[in-house]
Amino acid sequence: MVLEAEVISQQSLPKHVAIIMDGNGRWAQARKRPRAFGHKKGVESVRNAVQFCSKLGIESLTLFAFSSENWRRPEDEVSTLMELFLYVLSKEVKKLHKNNVKLTIIGDLSRFPDSLQQRVNEAQALTKDNTGLYLNIAANYGGRWDITQAAQTLAARVASGELQASEITEKLMSEQMAMAEQADLDLLIRTGGDYRISNFLLWQAAYAELYFTPTLWPDFDEQAFSEAIACYVSRERRFGCTGEQIKQLLAEKDATS
Repeated sequence: MVLEAEVISQQSLPKHVAIIMDGNGRWAQARKRPRAFGHKKGVESVRNAVQFCSKLGIESLTLFAFSSENWRRPEDEVSTLMELFLYVLSKEVKKLHKNNVKLTIIGDLSRFPDSLQQRVNEAQALTKDNTGLYLNIAANYGGRWDITQAAQTLAARVASGELQASEITEKLMSEQMAMAEQADLDLLIRTGGDYRISNFLLWQAAYAELYFTPTLWPDFDEQAFSEAIACYVSRERRFGCTGEQIKQLLAEKDATS
């Protein structure tokens, strides 16, 4: 049964969901089609995921489109992914803008062709003032890269005398990370059956709930997304506390509200 927004309270929903969209190539190969066919089919699942999150009122959706390790893939597949990324930016951004979605591309874009970098800048500029769903696309992104660039930024401030090394805190580090202005990551989903997070949002996922499904990304529809959200809602998030402590905190919060 597809999860409807009114079935559960808004407070119990994740504010920020991230997805490792795995299985496009295997989905295509199972149908004796080239891997590129699977990547193109996966775009439909992206549309469905954006619509689903918008309907539920989820604040942020982050999608792992291209990792820093994906450059190791066959050259023709990398080329196809670049062309598909450019095509999607060209065709989908106006729809996102119309639906009040704010698009942000996170990652090291310096390796991308100039034409793609320009399209990224145009897409972000078009949607920057939108107030609906934050849609973050991770492209040439790696969690270690994210942490490294944050550390380099703070190291430069220490070197200039603006900051003392002893003043560096977790909060200060977090402020240098991708998506620092958005809600903390609550739920990390990986499709395709593998049980790893593949260098994705290593810092941001520290307290995220992890959900793994064998469903390949092109088959990840509203029903599959609903099951992931329902699983999240059923879990008790303790953040290092005991279950009894969490229940007491919730009871105190209810008493004062």
